[in-house]
Amino acid sequence: MKSAFASVATAAAIGLGLLTLGGLGGCSSTTTMTYLPSGETGFAINCSGSDASSSWGECYKRAGEVCGNYGYDVVSKDVDSGGTSGGSVGGIFGANVKNRSMVIRCKQ
Repeated sequence: MKSAFASVATAAAIGLGLLTLGGLGGCSSTTTMTYLPSGETGFAINCSGSDASSSWGECYKRAGEVCGNYGYDVVSKDVDSGGTSGGSVGGIFGANVKNRSMVIRCKQ
């Protein structure tokens, strides 16, 4: 019989694989597995950018996809900061890039 932890780990691995494939479609978000200070595994989600697909909503959507029906807890979340980058003199062609990232832990 599989333990609950093994089921969560399997679901998380499948979710991460699907997210990686989804990321190949041009989405600027990234999701990577990481270890939390407690020794548990978590996921670092980065959805920074300037286009409509890179928002906090995208971060929360990815968190839901990674953890599935188990749900998740937000361990840490960066502030929504950023400014104009790129472009030319006066920033005429610049983009308003926002830095958004969070770390989550799937519930068991």
